[in-house]
Amino acid sequence: MNLTDFDYELPYERIAQRPLTKRDASKLMVIDRSTGKFQHTIFSKIGDYFKEPTLFVLNNTKVIPARLIGNKKNTGGRIELLLIAEKEKNAWEVLAKPKRSLKIGTQIEFGNNALLGEVIEKPEDGNCLIHFTYEGLFSEVLADVGITPLPPYIRRQPNDEDKGRYQSVYASQEGAIAAPTAGLHFTTELMEKLKHQGIDFAWLTLHVGIGTFQPVKVDKIESHKMHAEFIDISESEANKIRKAKESGTKIVAVGTTVVRSLETAATEGTIKPYTGHSELFIYPGYQFKIIDALITNFHLPKSTLLMLVSAFADTTLIKKAYAEALAQDYRFYSYGDAMLIR
Repeated sequence: MNLTDFDYELPYERIAQRPLTKRDASKLMVIDRSTGKFQHTIFSKIGDYFKEPTLFVLNNTKVIPARLIGNKKNTGGRIELLLIAEKEKNAWEVLAKPKRSLKIGTQIEFGNNALLGEVIEKPEDGNCLIHFTYEGLFSEVLADVGITPLPPYIRRQPNDEDKGRYQSVYASQEGAIAAPTAGLHFTTELMEKLKHQGIDFAWLTLHVGIGTFQPVKVDKIESHKMHAEFIDISESEANKIRKAKESGTKIVAVGTTVVRSLETAATEGTIKPYTGHSELFIYPGYQFKIIDALITNFHLPKSTLLMLVSAFADTTLIKKAYAEALAQDYRFYSYGDAMLIR
């Protein structure tokens, strides 16, 4: 398939720059795959569309303050880092800007010397490796000096509100550098309401990585290689999902990260515990094994997330849905509105 098959025009002003005052006040487009029809409502009413036994599967990853702004120790030059993954103790793969000004041995100070980084690898084609020194716990130091890593299409500086709002209310497992945004619409009150309605919840962890920010650069999408992301599905949660599937309970993935996690862990049509990395790339033609419905946001043109959604709902139907969203003034991307595909 061609990359251009997943392109669309989006005016910049339709990209949500800030969250709504209330998480579940966002719009919700409901897409019926069998009829191709759309309904429009608000997210707080999502329970109205699940009358049968239902299991929502959610990603409990927590975004770390992975953006660091510091200065080179010798020259004072400004350096910005985005932490990607800890490769060994206190040594992180990072995106550095400007990378060209860094050399092996360059030291960078952050937060009045609370954190000191030293460049230990700088490949010509690839990301730098930075070794950090500090006192105390890295997570606590990072909480003091790090910044919420908002996506680049949000063209403003992060603020204190983003520390909580660019995070689901159920986030608990630190390690992501981007939020699984479908979960941002849930409030604690809504989840309690859904529980009382009879909807159950299962949990897994996928730490969203740099692949979220990396565009597809090949013309034929089949040639694209996904960036590996860490997944953890415990035995108890895998058993819960498997039993639900076997009993005919509807499995609803809250976000594309949950889809990738479940499909990675699925063998012979069932779920097993899984801890490891996944490079699974889902695009049209993929045969889904687990999920019956998907809650998701509206995604970037030419993105792997748009390809995954198109695989689940049909490319033509998704194109119509996005055109409908534009016509109905939906807000797009991370802080934007949602769709339910069922």
